[in-house]
Amino acid sequence: MKTLHLTNSWHPRSGGVRTFYTALFEAAEARGHQVRLVVPGEQTRIERVGRHGIVYHIEAPRAPMSPSYRVLYPHRLILPGSPVMRILREERPDLVEVCDKFTMNYLGGLLRVGLIPGLDFRPAVVGLSCERLDRTVDTYVGSSRILAALSRTYLRWLYFPLADHHIAVSEFVAAELRAVSDGHKVDRGVWVAPMGVDTAVFGKAQRRWEVRRDLLALTGAGEGAVILVYAGRLAHEKNLPLLLETARLLQDRPDGHRYRLLLVGDGDARAALQRQAESTLPGMVHFAGYRDTPSSLADLLAACDLFVHPNPCEPFGIAPLEAMACGLPLVAPDSGGVLSYASSGNAWLAAPEPAAFARTIVNAVANQKERKRRSAQARLTAESFAWPAAAARYLDLYEHIHSRVVHAKTRQDLEPAFYSTR
Repeated sequence: MKTLHLTNSWHPRSGGVRTFYTALFEAAEARGHQVRLVVPGEQTRIERVGRHGIVYHIEAPRAPMSPSYRVLYPHRLILPGSPVMRILREERPDLVEVCDKFTMNYLGGLLRVGLIPGLDFRPAVVGLSCERLDRTVDTYVGSSRILAALSRTYLRWLYFPLADHHIAVSEFVAAELRAVSDGHKVDRGVWVAPMGVDTAVFGKAQRRWEVRRDLLALTGAGEGAVILVYAGRLAHEKNLPLLLETARLLQDRPDGHRYRLLLVGDGDARAALQRQAESTLPGMVHFAGYRDTPSSLADLLAACDLFVHPNPCEPFGIAPLEAMACGLPLVAPDSGGVLSYASSGNAWLAAPEPAAFARTIVNAVANQKERKRRSAQARLTAESFAWPAAAARYLDLYEHIHSRVVHAKTRQDLEPAFYSTR
């Protein structure tokens, strides 16, 4: 089988979507499944991945609201002679997956109804939801009843019907599709397929004194310091100001602990965060930059004391799951896609506001026995999300959805979470 995937969520230091497709390439290599990935890039080039994978990088401009990313606009996808049209005709994929809600979904619609001139085959079309449109609009445009209504209308008529079926990375993300899945002429399934974690790297991480020593030197703290760490994109939608406010509340606490906040990663919000930290929290917040390899990130996480994740609307959250695989206690909001794996039994959940986060952190630090128990349970939980099995489930879904669309065959063990209604 050959699948073609398109996404705008890609650059050399991008987050979960890039991690997902990297794992998918590895699973496909083992199965002999051919994967083709189309992404925007600084220049047009072809990158081969193993024996069965190819990444097509297509020159594209920077995204207006998130300039660290680039965007393939519709004319680069659907016009005759466009790069993607050439790739489709040459590759002839069995299934096309569109991981984008803004510019790429129209290609899926044209493929589904056979309106692309000169294309003599009909692939199955899947929409992959790795984010929620309403949260993106809230972050980058604004929050209002009118905008919320426009988002729902867009999803109902310009996103949901343009694919044969849909996959969402969590129940939290699928809920947005469920809300617009009524009133359609065609029955569409929506599957929930979680992302995964590299347990071969993060599951074997151990605290190393030399890494801990370097972090203490970086943060200017003594051996008794509590190092809180966030790892991920430094982007507006991640709600990172919550961590700065939480750090302010942890200053000069009577419990005798010296807290330091370490932000690992890069992104469009880094400059503003650094200015705020330097002016309001001098010496308490430190930026460690992007980690080029999973092993270097795993070593860093294992040398810290707690992982703090501030986003209450995280679609899934691979980074918190990586921390859990390391055995690092996780403090996260009590909402969003992190609840796919995080609970009061393996993590520390709090309302997404500074006072609640600060109280939860202090409580986790004070209860060593409970911290060890939840961390051990977190490692077990992470094992159940190991990438080989998670990625293999996606390959199974692609084969199943293709069979449904092309041959009208179904498998009861792969029934979707829900169907659209007429």
